[in-house]
Amino acid sequence: MKRLAILSLFISPLFAQEMLRPPRPVHTFSIVARDPQTGEIGVAVQSHWFAVGQRVAWAEAGVGAVATQSFTDPAYGKLGLDMMRAGKSAPDALLELVTKDKGAQVRQAGFVDAQGRAAGWTGKDDIASAGDACGSVENLVERSDPPPKRENGVVHSCIEFSAQANLMANDRIWPAMAKAFEESKGDLADRMLAALDAAQAAGGDVRGRQSAALIVVKAKSNGKPWEDRIFDLRVDDAETPLKELRRLVTLQRAYNHMNAGDDAVEHKDNESALREYSTAEKMIEGMADVDQSRLAEMIFWHAVALVNMKRVDESLPLFQRAFKMHPQWREVVPRLTKPGLLPDDPSVIRKIAGL
Repeated sequence: MKRLAILSLFISPLFAQEMLRPPRPVHTFSIVARDPQTGEIGVAVQSHWFAVGQRVAWAEAGVGAVATQSFTDPAYGKLGLDMMRAGKSAPDALLELVTKDKGAQVRQAGFVDAQGRAAGWTGKDDIASAGDACGSVENLVERSDPPPKRENGVVHSCIEFSAQANLMANDRIWPAMAKAFEESKGDLADRMLAALDAAQAAGGDVRGRQSAALIVVKAKSNGKPWEDRIFDLRVDDAETPLKELRRLVTLQRAYNHMNAGDDAVEHKDNESALREYSTAEKMIEGMADVDQSRLAEMIFWHAVALVNMKRVDESLPLFQRAFKMHPQWREVVPRLTKPGLLPDDPSVIRKIAGL
């Protein structure tokens, strides 16, 4: 509780400092969500604004996710995660920030914590059409003692997700997002993408579209933040950002399998490694417009793993295929002996490079 008390002392000064800056409008639609099956937490967003992911999307494994938009205040992201990390629920954290923010009526935000408690806020002065939607809504009118004084607006307490949007073409956007998220199948990334697609299909941002972002983090942190992010993707400027975001998600899935294959090799689990590499290659092969150099690299490292498993003959067709796709890989082969990535055996190297 001491941590919460100390943290609260810094909220008002930070807001005051932020309010001195000219407001930067990030009018957009977004979703924060938790997968109850895996515990993964995420945030996804699209906007007609350059690099929307820089300021809107925040997430931390084992803590929660935040979307802060409209006349956005990034302090909601930093302070929201700090408070949830310190033990506050997502609704209570959002309520406290809104209560202490003099600019709350031009803000919009969605919070979700690691326990699946979610919250949404739409200020009364957000540019229409604006609103938020989520499952199992409970109006948070009096959560604290004494209750906070607010002239307008209600923080909505939700279960598992909150979808929010402002400056939209119509008021069907956020209900469409909630419906799509609840009814879609797949993992958390799939379901959040379905929500964004539904928003766009219902009319989307009245100005059009420009950028998008998606972050998914693990249910718990292992103390290595660089390993906590399953997806951390941004499309900063594109004609069809959601299409590009989906392409990047597919690529990330494939590279996640490659990384899992590398981990399996490290742990001497050869069959799992080969299975992961093959899965990655099939995913890339299934993409319509992928650059062949990406597939060539996956095949090349798959072949390298086979060599190190003393299965040189099995590796040769893969090397040959990689060289055909991208001949420069042939030059890499002899360079891998010094760091120990290929055996320092001239006969093996000649056999591979001479294909």
